[in-house]
Amino acid sequence: MADATARFGLPAIVAGQAQKGVTHNEALAIVDMVLHPVVETLTLAVPPDDPQVGRAWVVPADGTGVWADRRGQIAGWTDGGWRFVAPTPGMVTWVVDEGLHARWTGAVWSSGPVPTGGVAVAGVRVVGAQQPAIADPEGGEMADIQGRSTLRAVLTALRNHGLITT
Repeated sequence: MADATARFGLPAIVAGQAQKGVTHNEALAIVDMVLHPVVETLTLAVPPDDPQVGRAWVVPADGTGVWADRRGQIAGWTDGGWRFVAPTPGMVTWVVDEGLHARWTGAVWSSGPVPTGGVAVAGVRVVGAQQPAIADPEGGEMADIQGRSTLRAVLTALRNHGLITT
């Protein structure tokens, strides 16, 4: 039997082990960090001087001190000091200072566009796969100038929202 879990390295209790509670409590501290992770920021390189128990940070590439060589990991402050968890691809955390989610791609934390197959509101799909471009209106009589102007504004708004291509 392995002495740690495959995904998050949670310590395993092995047969005949003394002080099983220590191993169990270590696993709970890690689970508490990653069950629904929240980090303060993705950019703080220097560990805080007086961190509060239960708070966590993502270690950037230029992490220093006890955070050195922990790029991308979640660093959480616990009663027992710093705990580090290496993220798994697809892991999502809330980033407090940005007010949005970041996703671990397997190489970096990305807080940019969220890949999805569509968006539904109240069970009704409102955004799906991007459709082919729609050409701007051309030609016509003088009477349809306002109609073309309105249609052009609608097309611009749809393009600006990324719902249609140019």
